[in-house]
Amino acid sequence: MDDRLSDEERAILLELARRALEDGVNHRPLAPLDLNSLPPRLAEPGATFVTLTKHGELRGCVGALEAYQPLAEDVREHAIAAALQDYRFPPVQPHELAEIEIEISRLTPPVLLEYGSPEELLRRLRPGIDGVVLSEGIRRATFLPQVWEKIPDPAEFLGHLCMKMGADGNYWRYKKLKVFTYQVEEFREPPHS
Repeated sequence: MDDRLSDEERAILLELARRALEDGVNHRPLAPLDLNSLPPRLAEPGATFVTLTKHGELRGCVGALEAYQPLAEDVREHAIAAALQDYRFPPVQPHELAEIEIEISRLTPPVLLEYGSPEELLRRLRPGIDGVVLSEGIRRATFLPQVWEKIPDPAEFLGHLCMKMGADGNYWRYKKLKVFTYQVEEFREPPHS
């Protein structure tokens, strides 16, 4: 990603995410966002995933693959959704807020990855660099590039992604799926002391 955010822009997005998370979990209405008061790039369309961790373990992760609203608003929306709407976890409770750490991943637009065979697909993936989207009809699933840290083997990575999509883990080996890749700019809150 060539157009990285400045430290100030990152700090503003993390602060917006933290406030939105606290308001959402405490069932307080979100204050309207004054886009004119923000650095211009934060008011431009952007796509993000917001990941919440608690003691290093995933506690929620929700985002969008395509930009459809201002970057700052996208971060706020996904901070609340990660806390309250990730179907894999119960909603975050107010007493957990002090233990939750926020990570933001700003995405490049997904690009179709052309491949002819399962073997070529494995060769074309770039572990640790690419986020991957598998798509077939209405089914779609993605893993951020950070998931490579936990699943470094490309075949295993695709297997887990097929299962996330609701298919058999070997589905990618015998069914030609649409595959998209993207990169992220990732930043997080400093660890809580």
